[in-house]
Amino acid sequence: MELRVLRYFLAVAREENITAAANSLHMTQPTLSRQLRDLEEELGQKLLIRGNHRMTLTAEGMLLRKRAEEIVAMADKTEEEFRSMKGDLSGDIYIGGGETDAMNLIAAVCRELQEEHPGIRYHLFSGNAQDVTERLDKGLLDFGLLIQPTDIAKYDYLSLPAKDSWGVILRRDSPLAAKQSIRAEDLVGEPLIFSRQVLEERSGDNELAKWFGPAWSDLNIVTTFNLCYNAAVMAKQGVGCVVSLDKLADTSVDSPLCFRPLEPRLESGLDIVWKKYQVFSPAAETFLDRLRERCAESLDC
Repeated sequence: MELRVLRYFLAVAREENITAAANSLHMTQPTLSRQLRDLEEELGQKLLIRGNHRMTLTAEGMLLRKRAEEIVAMADKTEEEFRSMKGDLSGDIYIGGGETDAMNLIAAVCRELQEEHPGIRYHLFSGNAQDVTERLDKGLLDFGLLIQPTDIAKYDYLSLPAKDSWGVILRRDSPLAAKQSIRAEDLVGEPLIFSRQVLEERSGDNELAKWFGPAWSDLNIVTTFNLCYNAAVMAKQGVGCVVSLDKLADTSVDSPLCFRPLEPRLESGLDIVWKKYQVFSPAAETFLDRLRERCAESLDC
């Protein structure tokens, strides 16, 4: 398979129309059709269902689209890394992570480098630990920001001087909002909104399960979520209370939501991780060096 043909295939998958895809690629429709037929013959699979006005992907086509997106993204990233080695420090840095206040530290380092090297660009990917490590393993991210505990045995890492506190995001008119902190027994029977990642963790690694103790098996979990924004919307509508980390939702004075920490207090540390034996672009190497400096300064304070 040639990289350019994969780009042709992705254009057709995006446009769902051979003529529109050919126009976007600045090539003729017969030429594009021939390239797609050759690709199907090469793979020995039918990739597209050709309708009168719309082209749809077969199951094999959907698999190829996923793989082609990864291959093209990796090729573009590699080309950019080599271009960044010429002249002034520039290039792209890819960072993935969950929703956490520790992103402020990452953003501060990005701002510093932006002032010194305006040619550096940053690309952020939001997802849970599984999403981030999957993209990290495929080389689509340079760094992943992970909330502890998580399995980082196959990565190099830097522990950040920051911790996130666990608590409950709930409506201000909820009876629980009158409390200054929330204990496990307060949540038994309450409709709760939980992170899927937390629920999927092994019992030995699940700090929340340990905190809840015997009450864990009696929780009334009515909704699960991947990232917290939509979970907060559910809480606003009164669907339930979100058990989550602090500062993941707007709980300012004007918000209908508030945050109450768990009692006893439960905190999670954070690591920024990267693949072992990773060969960084100059831009990514500079970013990591600067982040190490900022972390060392915080520990010295």
